[in-house]
Amino acid sequence: MKGRYKGIYVLIMRLPKRKVIKVGRLGDISFAGSFYAYVGSALNGIESRIKRHLSSNKKPFWHIDYLLEQASIISTIMSETDKKIECNIARNLVKTLPSIAGFGCSDCKCKSHLYFERNKQVLQEKVLEAFDRNGLVTMRNDK
Repeated sequence: MKGRYKGIYVLIMRLPKRKVIKVGRLGDISFAGSFYAYVGSALNGIESRIKRHLSSNKKPFWHIDYLLEQASIISTIMSETDKKIECNIARNLVKTLPSIAGFGCSDCKCKSHLYFERNKQVLQEKVLEAFDRNGLVTMRNDK
C-alpha cells in the first residue's frame, strides 16, 4: 500500500475472555471471549484510519475505539475502492455470523458492523467471501 488511497476494511480482533465494556452511548455490552470482525470505511485515507485503530494512545470516538481498549487487532482485510460499500459487506456478514446489535452503524441502517465467531479461520473466510461477492480485491495484513 503506497500513498494515500480510499477503501474499506475489516479489522479482525481477538478478545480473550468475556468482558462487559461500556461503549459510548450504546452503554454496557457483554462481549464473549471470541474473534471479532469490524467493518469500516476510510474514504479519506485508509492508511491513516488503520494507523489510528492500531494506536493505543487515542481518545475514544467511534464504537470500535472502546472495544479496542480491551481487544487486540490480529489482522486487517482491506480493499481499495472509492465506493461507500461497507454496508454491503455488513449485510453479507449478518446472514452468516452473529453480531452485536447497533455497533458501528449509528450513521446507517445496518443491524451491525461488528460480527463474531469463536473460530478465527471461519470468521476470516466469511469476511473474504463477503469481499469477493462485492467484486473487491483484498489485501491482508496479519499481525
